[in-house]
Amino acid sequence: MNMVELIERKRDGGVLSDGDITRVVKMYAAGDIPDYQMSALLMAVFFQGMKRRELDALTAAMLASGETADLTGIDGVKVDKHSTGGVGDKVSIILAPLVAAAGVPVPMMSGRGLGHTGGTLDKLESIPGFRTGLDNAAYRAVIRETGFAMIGQSERMVPADRKMYALRDVTGCVPSIPLICSSIISKKKAEGADALVLDVKTGSGAFLPGRKDTLALARELVRLGNSLSLATVAQLTAMDEPLGLAVGNWLEVKESIDCLHGRGPDDVMAVVKRLGALMLILGGRTRSLAEGERMIMAEVRSGEGFRRLCSMVEMQGGDPDVLREPERMAFARYRIPLAAPGPGFVSGIDAREIGLAAVQTGAGRTVKEAGVDAQAGIVLMKKRGDRVEGGEPLAEVHTNMPEEHDVIAGRVLNAFAFSQHPVERPPLIGELIDPRGYVEQ
Repeated sequence: MNMVELIERKRDGGVLSDGDITRVVKMYAAGDIPDYQMSALLMAVFFQGMKRRELDALTAAMLASGETADLTGIDGVKVDKHSTGGVGDKVSIILAPLVAAAGVPVPMMSGRGLGHTGGTLDKLESIPGFRTGLDNAAYRAVIRETGFAMIGQSERMVPADRKMYALRDVTGCVPSIPLICSSIISKKKAEGADALVLDVKTGSGAFLPGRKDTLALARELVRLGNSLSLATVAQLTAMDEPLGLAVGNWLEVKESIDCLHGRGPDDVMAVVKRLGALMLILGGRTRSLAEGERMIMAEVRSGEGFRRLCSMVEMQGGDPDVLREPERMAFARYRIPLAAPGPGFVSGIDAREIGLAAVQTGAGRTVKEAGVDAQAGIVLMKKRGDRVEGGEPLAEVHTNMPEEHDVIAGRVLNAFAFSQHPVERPPLIGELIDPRGYVEQ
């Protein structure tokens, strides 16, 4: 196989054969293709796209590159949720224990931050001692005991995607429909899920901000998942401004704790309720969205969702006491308040700019090998539609990097737009896409 020839063919708009795709994926997972050549091929796919047959072959090859989990011994329909990436999107940490408490097992293989968006694994690993790398036996044991587990890809589970995921993050190849679809669906099939609810983001903070591209992504994800006997639906949700108030790893875990105690931001809980209801429908616990949302909120009020989160964290090596007493965790060395320039109303907050500013605080990566700062991030005090007075706090930057203060502060302030007139908040929940098409919500 001539890798240069394949790169050139895809660069020029050609089609790769099933055999070519299978060999590339297998060889890259084995370390026989260097990162620079795979980067070139991924960039060619980014610009030229893939035919549906190529996408199916890529997903199958990635799935075949490693082991799959066997969860047949766990009763019930196993349902997972996955977000296509957002800013301040801590929904998984809240949602998984609530759905498990309502009687649906949740096997969840999550990812790290990509580009300007945060990653569930990075957030969870801000909890001291928490382990996302479990073998299959430990993974099953956690699900049996707590009803859910939140893990990362092991060296042997979809290893091709694990390597490509990290490479895409630092080479500008994240917002590609075939690369997004193959990555998500191969992982979800490998983790042992029977069904999947997708939270497909649309708006300035999404990888594909345009509504046309978002719908195309959602439909392709739903088609691909169902073609592999993974019952899949997709819910569109808005990502024009950050979700919730906290953006950053431990900061988002802390906000998740508030949500599980019934004190969370309304926008976060609206998404949690809707996705939770869909998971309960696919898991056979209810037939209606309204009843599903009531069931989710009942587990918030009972405290069972929070108790399950603590149990899962403890079984995966983390310290549950910091969840019970989050004030024990240290803050970043520098906490920089940002004030409104004058009176008016917040008319918008550019989610992408806030996400990029959070990366600059240390909360995200700019190179593949980099770590993340668990304490870093941004806390918003105002959201779209809120009235502000001059000098009133808008946000607070948390960072351990003093040399970046002015740049980050300027970027966060520039992400805010203001109006002299009241501003309505647009709908948060959009279309629901199922195998038959989509249903307007």
